[in-house]
Amino acid sequence: MEYAITPPARPWLPVRGSDAVFPVHRVYCVGRNYAAHTIEMGGDPDREEPFFFQKNPDNLVIKGGDFPYPPRSNDVHHEIEMVVALSKGGKDIPLEKAMDCVWGYGVALDMTRRDLQGECKKAGRPWEIGKAFEHSAPCTELVRASEIGHPSDGAIWLKVNGELRQQGDLNHMIWKVPEMISYLSGLFELMPGDLILSGTPSGVGPVKRGDVLQGHVEGVGDLHTRVT
Repeated sequence: MEYAITPPARPWLPVRGSDAVFPVHRVYCVGRNYAAHTIEMGGDPDREEPFFFQKNPDNLVIKGGDFPYPPRSNDVHHEIEMVVALSKGGKDIPLEKAMDCVWGYGVALDMTRRDLQGECKKAGRPWEIGKAFEHSAPCTELVRASEIGHPSDGAIWLKVNGELRQQGDLNHMIWKVPEMISYLSGLFELMPGDLILSGTPSGVGPVKRGDVLQGHVEGVGDLHTRVT
C-alpha cells in the first residue's frame, strides 16, 4: 500500500528495564473517579455512573519532557492519575475477565485548560479543546503488571514546587480498574495499546510557567515535568 503523504510516527511509551516500547492506540480518561474530587467539581459520588473522554495519543509527553503552557488559556490545572495500559481488548468484556487485558501501569498528568473546559460545559459542547491539546499528557515509562502486580491501594499524590497539592489513595477510586475496563468495553471496542487514565484525587489547581511538578503512585513510579 502506498500512502498519499508520509504518515506520522505512531506514539509510544518507554518500558521500564527494556529497550522495547509500548505502542499507543487510544487514550481514554475517566472523569470524577475519586469521591473527594467529584465533590470538588460539583458532582455526586454516590449517583453518577462513570463517564469517559479521550486525549489524543500524540498528546503524550515522555521521558520527563517539559509541559509548554498552552495558548488561549489563563487557567491550566494539574490532575495526577494512574495509567492502565492494555495488551488485549474486545467488546463487552466480562468483569471477571477485565484484568486479563492489563499489560502494565504508569503515572500521568491530565493537564486541563480549565477555563476553556468550563466554557464547553456551559455551552453543552465537547471538551476536546480543554483536554486534548498538545503536550497535555506528560507520562512516565510503563512498568509490567507481571513485575508489580495490580495496584489497588497505595498513595497517589502531586507536589508543585515541593508543596503537596493532591493526595489520595488508589482504594478511593469509585470505579475500580476492572469495572472501568468492563464498562468502557461496552461503549468502545478496546484494543491492544489502549491507555486508560484512571481519575484524579482532590486538590486539582492551576499551574504557571516555571512550576516544577512531581507526581507519585505508590508501587508504580514517579513523574517529573516543568511548566515552560
